[in-house]
Amino acid sequence: MWAQRELSLTGRPRGFHLVSEEVADGLPELDRLEIGLLHVFMRHTSASLTLNENAATAVLHDFRSWFDAAVPEDAPYWTHRSEGPDDMPAHIKTSLLGSSVTLPVAQGRLALGTWQGIYLCEHREQGGPRTLLVTAWGEERRGG
Repeated sequence: MWAQRELSLTGRPRGFHLVSEEVADGLPELDRLEIGLLHVFMRHTSASLTLNENAATAVLHDFRSWFDAAVPEDAPYWTHRSEGPDDMPAHIKTSLLGSSVTLPVAQGRLALGTWQGIYLCEHREQGGPRTLLVTAWGEERRGG
């Protein structure tokens, strides 16, 4: 079985935002898979996706602090500045984290670890709505 959908996420401010449920709910065909994979692709160059800790909110704060310090907006070496001071750093952060995640599916659900979640990493102050292309494939459940 193959299934693919485009999902729209509401705009969020800069930071790391848990979207695991939005992704899973956005592809109802997921519950038909006994075993498979889910590929989630971000269709933007200034936001990214990652899989990480979903329990402690301090982790999200620390991620943002580290990325903002590692890739500063006011660096004198940026030449691409036409879309604002947060644009080029957003592109670099996206390249560091990546534009997709691939996750296992078992018995109709994402087979994530206890403390794992999918994060939309918004690198612009206000990135606006974001679009994901979500693709699932695998073996269907019996009776599914």
